[in-house]
Amino acid sequence: MGVAIRVADGDDRELVVRLLDEAFQDDPVSGWVFPDPAHRLATHHKLMAAFADVVLAEGRVDLAEDGSACALWLDVPAVDHGGADGEAQDEDGPAQLRAAVDPENERVELIGRLTAEVHPSGRAHAYLWMIAVSPERQGEGLGGALLEPVLDRCDREGLAAYLEASNARSRALYERLGFVVTGGPLDLPDGPRMWPMWREPRTAQQLTG
Repeated sequence: MGVAIRVADGDDRELVVRLLDEAFQDDPVSGWVFPDPAHRLATHHKLMAAFADVVLAEGRVDLAEDGSACALWLDVPAVDHGGADGEAQDEDGPAQLRAAVDPENERVELIGRLTAEVHPSGRAHAYLWMIAVSPERQGEGLGGALLEPVLDRCDREGLAAYLEASNARSRALYERLGFVVTGGPLDLPDGPRMWPMWREPRTAQQLTG
């Protein structure tokens, strides 16, 4: 399907946060981070805002022109984690996120640490941090349509892509787009399963064959 897409900027922050909040309210991982429904309703948007701010500042947010969907991307270089400064920054990030979003909730910090541990670091890649589709528009193919332009760029440039699928439905979508589970699933303590997924760039022969 054809979807008009533009790159979001700071003026779109409120829309992006609302999309993320609404799309992930019932997600298994969000339910694990915020197990109490009332607390999740009151606090979840703060976590989504923190994510949106990082990507608006350091990455790229692709936004459907009609405001129905968005995708958050970061370009991740090949990193050698042997540097002490980099390690300190990685260690501080989840703790800072918890302090800003929900200081009494250790799971806000834990989800950041666990996903960081499984994130590949040896090769440069495009990282799909999150993709959100308005609940009333889910099932229309918007997610795949929103991702295709970036994946096409990855194929042209020989760039891999990576994500963590947070539910079985999204995993199935990503598999159709060429992602495969890498390194095994991530089982959250007393919680749901996530699937780290990697996509090798497709060659011209693969695309035409």
